[in-house]
Amino acid sequence: MSEQASQLKYKRLLLKLSGEALMGQKGYGIDTDVVARLAGDIKQGADAGCELAVVVGGGNIFRGLQGAAAGMDRANADYMGMLATVMNALALQGAMSQLGVDGRVLSAIPMPTVCESFVRPKALSHLEQGRVVIFAAGTGNPFFTTDTAATLRAVEMGCDAVVKATQVDGVYSADPKKEPNAERYERLSYEEVLARDLRVMDGAAIALARDNALPVIVCSIDEPGNLLKLLKGEARSTVIAGE
Repeated sequence: MSEQASQLKYKRLLLKLSGEALMGQKGYGIDTDVVARLAGDIKQGADAGCELAVVVGGGNIFRGLQGAAAGMDRANADYMGMLATVMNALALQGAMSQLGVDGRVLSAIPMPTVCESFVRPKALSHLEQGRVVIFAAGTGNPFFTTDTAATLRAVEMGCDAVVKATQVDGVYSADPKKEPNAERYERLSYEEVLARDLRVMDGAAIALARDNALPVIVCSIDEPGNLLKLLKGEARSTVIAGE
């Protein structure tokens, strides 16, 4: 391990990005400038010596719950959402490649002409060789969110924590953009998140993190360079962990 890596607070981390994070100020799709900035943040983390994995949502293209609400079969709608995450993962991998970052997309739904299939030993090998692994297609199953997929992959990869990247610098008692007096939390227990229905992640994801003692960190991705600050323990964030 390099001297720089030994100074990081987290040596192996899983970053959860929403699909909406990739569309920037657009109402739909992928903003290539935003994706390039996110790729730059990931490059900073990888260059610092952190072994990084990423899970990207698909809400900027298609969201299964919305499709189901519109009358679609829920399982089919969720599969469509999983395919949207593969598109986002490929876009992020392409942006990383332009910056010289070696990344691999691993899909829970086999599509060998597009990307690698998720196999745990293969994913671990990529991380150990310094490659950024982007997990796509959720868990491969309908009725599970990409938050749950991110937590599951973080546990499987032996990550030190899972980072939920949002537009705000932590967890608040209410939406700080709508409620200026909303309370910001520095630290919460898994039980507090579930009992207060804070909706940081869905209940299954928080329960999985709790059962595996995996810390969940909520921080802003809107601030360039914040991922590196987080790795050094300098970013404003909320840590969700055991009491």
